[in-house]
Formats: sequence, C-alpha cells, structure tokens
Amino acid sequence: MQITFKLLPKEEAHIILPYLDVMNSQKVPTDLLKARFEEMLSQNYDAFGIYDGDELIGCFGLWNMTRHYCGKSLEPDHVYIEDTYRSKGIGAQLFAWIEAYGKEKGVTAIELNTYVENFPSHKFYYNQGFIARGYHFLKKI
Repeated sequence: MQITFKLLPKEEAHIILPYLDVMNSQKVPTDLLKARFEEMLSQNYDAFGIYDGDELIGCFGLWNMTRHYCGKSLEPDHVYIEDTYRSKGIGAQLFAWIEAYGKEKGVTAIELNTYVENFPSHKFYYNQGFIARGYHFLKKI
C-alpha cells in the first residue's frame, strides 16, 4: 500500500461526491448535496482525496477558521475510507498528516464533530489524542 493524501483542485473535487452520498445519513437529495458541496468549495473549505497509489480509496475535507477560544484551527469533515481499507492504520496516518499539515499552516488546534452513536469513532479519536469538550447542537429552521 502506498497511501497519500492529496488536496483536490476545486474543479476536480466532485470526484468525492459518491463517498459523500454513502455517508449521507440524513438522505439529502443528491442534487442538493452536490449544490451544498459546490458552495462549501467557495468557502474556507478544502477537499482531499485519500489514495492507494493512483486509486481513490477515500476522502476528507478540512475547514479552515480562527476561533476566539483556540486560535487558528482546522476541522476535519466527512472522513471516509473504503471498507476494505479500514483497520489498516490509514486513519491514524491521516490524522498524523492533518496535524503536520496544520502545524505547517500555523494552526493551533484541530476540532471535529462525530455523531453521538458512532462509538467506534469516539474510541479512535480518543486514541488520536482528542478530548470531548462539549456537545454539538443542531436546530433546523
């Protein structure tokens, strides 16, 4: 395995849409999902591919922001690795890469959200040195 993480040019970022659709637990219609993704690309968001050699095997996004309580930060979003590549250390490799990437850019914190019922992700993030600092609330209007 030759795993790499590559920033996708905005005009090529659509290649990860099938992964976003797989993760689409809220059942957002595909056309709306695509429109929202296009809007994200115009904001402080970058899309990345996870590759084994030349083969796309997953994706993630990074939101870039500055927060009053922690300074310049990155927020990984929609991390997805194909089933056949899971439990092979790629997630740990990815988060080490994100941390190094963030340090290069002067980032002082990495934050993320994960669903309350996604217990395997909680264990993974604790093992990567993250701590739970609060709750993420949502109210649709």
